Amino acid sequence: MNSLKGLLKPGDLLVLACACLLTAGFFVHAWNKPAGSAIVVRAQGKVMVRAALERDADYAVQGTLGVSRIEVRQGRARVAADPGPRQVCVKQGWVSRAGEAALCLANQVSLEIGGGERAFDTVTY
Repeated sequence: MNSLKGLLKPGDLLVLACACLLTAGFFVHAWNKPAGSAIVVRAQGKVMVRAALERDADYAVQGTLGVSRIEVRQGRARVAADPGPRQVCVKQGWVSRAGEAALCLANQVSLEIGGGERAFDTVTY
């Protein structure tokens, strides 16, 4: 601890504190996505379902491996079942914010939340 005491000066601590606050602010801003209003389900690149997110429903979409089951409940949606081997899109869970998506790559089925302003996408950066 004594070795750090000699290296850091009061100005260094101020810069470090400002950097931490700025980083925390960016995270809050980046993850504050607007709520979505619609779902778009695609299979093999074609739009199969376009529906309001507010209406509870179940959809069965045929992909390359079999049928994926999409569930919409209480303003959010998820892939409830998929024939893909790794089940990544099922494990994604519920999505409800504009721009969020669940991708079943093996079955070539995707679920995307649309509506509202698209939010910042951390994967892009």
